[in-house]
Amino acid sequence: MNQDNKIITLLTDFGLKDVYVGVIKGVIHQINPEINIIDLTHDILPQNIAAGRFCLMNAYSYFPEKTVHIAVVDPGVGTQRRAIAIQFKNSYLVGPDNGLLTGLLEPFLTSKIDINSNHLESPEIIAIELNNPQYWRTAQPSTTFHGRDIFASVGAHLASGVPLEQLGTPIDPKTLMKLSLPSYRFTDLGIEGSIQYIDGFGNLVTNIPGEAVADKNWYLVISKGQKKPKNKKHKQKKTKKNSKQKLKPKQQKFSSLSCLIPRGQTYGDVALGQLVALVGSHDWVEIALNGGNAQQQLNIDWGAKIQVMIRNQS
Repeated sequence: MNQDNKIITLLTDFGLKDVYVGVIKGVIHQINPEINIIDLTHDILPQNIAAGRFCLMNAYSYFPEKTVHIAVVDPGVGTQRRAIAIQFKNSYLVGPDNGLLTGLLEPFLTSKIDINSNHLESPEIIAIELNNPQYWRTAQPSTTFHGRDIFASVGAHLASGVPLEQLGTPIDPKTLMKLSLPSYRFTDLGIEGSIQYIDGFGNLVTNIPGEAVADKNWYLVISKGQKKPKNKKHKQKKTKKNSKQKLKPKQQKFSSLSCLIPRGQTYGDVALGQLVALVGSHDWVEIALNGGNAQQQLNIDWGAKIQVMIRNQS
């Protein structure tokens, strides 16, 4: 079971207030104390599978082959949802079958390449349902903590050299759950998309890839205030409260619902307190506020609609 490269990454929505993350690491090191554990993040918003999917997609390529990525954002824990492990490009994904892991795989799962038959021979994707309790922490796992009792244990065995096929039953990769997320589309005026992720700085990451706007003269339009109020009373109270608050100096004031945001290359291409649209380090078009929080400034949330307007080249 020796393996030169023993790396496990962890991505969860557990936070660090409780002991859950520490317990998972303890289970891993009980099996193999030589495994290097790297925390991707434990600050995914609770039950936000789409956010976990996005972060995993953007972290995966920065790790060496044979890395085991354990991801747990699992509101369906203890139900009939499958526990799975996937081999993809000589590395591994371990977690619930709820769409969290498949963001990386979707270009392959939706391609015309037929992996439905003989999928175990595919060099791209091998999927296993984790139904062999020999590699669980206990044969009677908690119905609320599969991260500890199944995923951590299986991930540790996998990183230690146990063959993937011993962990359970092969399944067709095309049966894996995929999130139903909006996609961007080209229009006569440009590109329509939406906000797919909001980072800790309040930057609004769209679902429009940077390559879609490469070598184009563009700017971005978004409607301010796309958050849904809890109820009318809450909305009126919030509006009244906000009317007494003063905007920070030099920040943009919006006289209408539509906000036009200029394109830039860096956050510093605009003055402090000004919005800018650019292609971020993750290669997605994003909206940022120089020196501030774009989400709070625009008062919008996940799924908000945006438009990239493309000017005619002159």
